[in-house]
Amino acid sequence: MKLYDWVLSPDCYKARLLAALTGQSLTTVATDVFPGKDHLTPAFRDMNPRATLPVLVAGDLVLTEVPAILIYLGGDWGGDNATERARQAEWLTFSQRLAGTLGLARRIDMMDAPGDLAQAQRDGTRLLRQLEARLFDRQTLGHAFLTGPAPTLADIACFPDVMLAPDGGVSLAPYAAIRAWSRAIRSLPGFIEMPGIPRLHELSPEPGA
Repeated sequence: MKLYDWVLSPDCYKARLLAALTGQSLTTVATDVFPGKDHLTPAFRDMNPRATLPVLVAGDLVLTEVPAILIYLGGDWGGDNATERARQAEWLTFSQRLAGTLGLARRIDMMDAPGDLAQAQRDGTRLLRQLEARLFDRQTLGHAFLTGPAPTLADIACFPDVMLAPDGGVSLAPYAAIRAWSRAIRSLPGFIEMPGIPRLHELSPEPGA
């Protein structure tokens, strides 16, 4: 499988991380989005007219939407019954909202993308509060992850934009449950980092730990 990839993209990282955690090999094709704008070349647009990353190519199959890529790579992580798959689908949709708020704030702040930074930060903060409440409820049941005791596509879909929120000026300091969740994900065998999301051993200890 071939992944057209930009190392600074949270969406590309979702695909790389899921492949690593599930033991799948990806051949990455580096695509310079900023400042190179490789995704706007005619050759790239022939493959993906939307000019977005990531793009996953597996034989004759070309996938250009992040949820579809995660479902394709996810295997057993996608749920083994209709109820579980539906729960994860809700979080895949939630992750798109994270990308459109926290991810947008990061793009505005770091890459001069157009948009209202303060509004993106406010909208992203509201989503973080929802995520914190959900994770707190799960953790009181002894579950480290969004939909149960084991990680799923829901966790991988939401993780990058949340962890990179400080790059867009949104602090994670108020969210203890989110920080505990992030450590659980970073503890998974096969976890890989991206710029701005270090491995577990590089993190500072929790206060009072």
